[in-house]
Amino acid sequence: MAKNNVPRHVGFIPDGNRRWALDHGLPKEAGYVHGIDPGLLLYEKCKECGIKEASIYCFTQDNTKRPSIQKQAFSEATVAFALEIARRGAALLVVGDETSTQFPEELKEFRQRQGVGMKVNLLVNYGWEWDLAGLKNSGLRSDEVSRLDLIVRWGGGCRLSGFLPVQSVYADFYVRDEYWPDFDPQHFENALAWFKNQDQTLGG
Repeated sequence: MAKNNVPRHVGFIPDGNRRWALDHGLPKEAGYVHGIDPGLLLYEKCKECGIKEASIYCFTQDNTKRPSIQKQAFSEATVAFALEIARRGAALLVVGDETSTQFPEELKEFRQRQGVGMKVNLLVNYGWEWDLAGLKNSGLRSDEVSRLDLIVRWGGGCRLSGFLPVQSVYADFYVRDEYWPDFDPQHFENALAWFKNQDQTLGG
């Protein structure tokens, strides 16, 4: 557990982009671009709160089974977000299968961590089976990602959806019903307040 009950490493599952778009009379794929600015706001909030490491679900190997117009939209949103936080000084690592054509070419350089600021891990074309398959050889493919203290999910879903299964083993899990594009910094502040009241014994 981190000092003063502030989680050292927080994971984020920004779900609900497509449902948000439909609620606003937009096609499903239009929701992803509206998740970029909330992500940047969350990044700044993490720095303000003293979070040392953040992991963010961008898109999974399963997500790439969606219609091509959606794949293009969430890939472009991911690249735009990644390049902007890198510009803002994040120590950025992108975790995912870069051998696939679904992995954005612009992000391949970040398969090795770049930068010296707050650690940010983006899960891009990520799959839990792909991650664990590394154990057959040298080790977990996400081995540079530390154990998670807290996971925050938007969109009301009470499931991990394959999010970093090894690092999530003792993470506390906080769910917001709001769709991700409706992110408000108070959501994260409430998550941190909730976390302080959890019993983080790690099984001891």
